[in-house]
Order: sequence, then C-alpha cells, then structure tokens
Amino acid sequence: MTGRRDHGDDAPRSAPVTDAATSARMSRQRRAHTAPELALRRELHRAGLRYFVDRAPIKGQRRRADVVFPRRRVAVYVDGCFWHRCPEHATDPKNNAEWWAQKLAGNVARDRATDAALIEAGWQVVRVWEHEDPQVVAQQIVALVRGTG
Repeated sequence: MTGRRDHGDDAPRSAPVTDAATSARMSRQRRAHTAPELALRRELHRAGLRYFVDRAPIKGQRRRADVVFPRRRVAVYVDGCFWHRCPEHATDPKNNAEWWAQKLAGNVARDRATDAALIEAGWQVVRVWEHEDPQVVAQQIVALVRGTG
C-alpha cells in the first residue's frame, strides 16, 4: 500500500499480516481516477470548467487534490467513505482492528491538516464523499469557481 495518497504517509509503519485474498483486494484500490472522481470531472467539464487533475495545490506539498482550479484557488477532494471515515458509511475492519483504527484516524488527521494548510494559504477546500451525487456537487463547485455561490 505504499505510494498511495492518503493511505500511507503517517500510517503505522509495520503493516499487519493479511491473508492473500485481502492483500490482493487492497492492492487493486485506485489512488486516483476513481469512478466517483471521474463522474464529478465529467459533470464539471460538461459545465464548461477546465481544471487540473491529481495535483498538489501548493508547490512543494506532497498532498495532492483530485481536482484543482489554481486561478480561483479551489481544491477539490473526493474522499472515499472507508479511507476517510464517512459518518454515514465508515466501517471498522475486524481483522487487525487496532492497526486499522490508527491508520484511518491518521488519514482523517492528515485531511484536517491539509485543509488547514490550504486555508491558511488562501485556498478554498471542497471535500466531497464518494457517495454524493456528482451533478449536485458539480453545481456547487461551478458556483464557487465562478464566484456566484
């Protein structure tokens, strides 16, 4: 799981022992260009917006946003319910529960630190859950980027 955004920077360093099926399933998790991201990007493009994809909003920062509007200083993150602890859909793994609790809490803490750093640098941060309607979210982002919302 190394090399994935939001899935490893501050995680406990020794990964737990997992069975082969779980390991294979986790290795297929996409870091970027997920179905919810693609659906949102299609809606933003359809609305006439142009943007950067999978880019660090602040130069020198390793944490990358899913969609970036640099001129308007808007960074959009499409957060997965499992990885970022959605209040509606978060689940707690039964195997290696303590390791996963620390790992997922670290992801949330990193999200809040990223938000704070961007806000301090004059950016607007939009956090979207993977289960949210991409058309509704896109309308909100369009309004924000165009300065009408």
